[in-house]
Amino acid sequence: MRFVFLGPPGVGKGTQSSIIAKKLGIPHIATGDILRKAILDKTDIGLKAKAYINAGKLVPDEVIIQVMNDRLKEPDAKSGYILDGYPRTIAQGDALAIQLLASGKKLDQVVYLVLSDEVLVERISGRRVCPSCKTVYHLIYSKPEKEGECKCGVPLVQRKDDHENTVRNRLSVYKRETAPLIEYYKKLKLLLEINAEGSLGLVNEKIEGLLKVCPS
Repeated sequence: MRFVFLGPPGVGKGTQSSIIAKKLGIPHIATGDILRKAILDKTDIGLKAKAYINAGKLVPDEVIIQVMNDRLKEPDAKSGYILDGYPRTIAQGDALAIQLLASGKKLDQVVYLVLSDEVLVERISGRRVCPSCKTVYHLIYSKPEKEGECKCGVPLVQRKDDHENTVRNRLSVYKRETAPLIEYYKKLKLLLEINAEGSLGLVNEKIEGLLKVCPS
């Protein structure tokens, strides 16, 4: 089984796709995780990606395609996977189609999660992270016990790409460069649109009910 999860930043793609992948026993492959590791390791790709991410821009197609083609050739991806954050552009969609064709595989479904801009900005700009233990909090949905401080005692920080102005810019970039994929996959009759309003559990139930692939 091979699925793509689409949707704007903050819509819950990572959380939902990770839950589904675990239930299906297939890898959850997130572009963001791969890029963050490259940035942490200070690889050439990581350094290039960091400048774009900090500015709220998408990393260039050729970099993403190279990274993802390499990842999809790894042994654990042979039996299936869920892609989170890839593809993000038509060029990346074409590259994935070529990769699948070359390996004799196909996509089963593209899950498109939708949510209003204002809710997305609230979700992302309210996030705070512990620079030590990496625990993530939210000023509204998951407050720390002590304001501004992690449970481990370290002051919380707001990541640069979570600042409101950067978030709004990310959403603008998404609409311009990623939204065309919606029509791309709609024409291929692969698109499954789901309203991501509501609790994590409620949205997960919607996804599982429509995919009809997860055990109850």
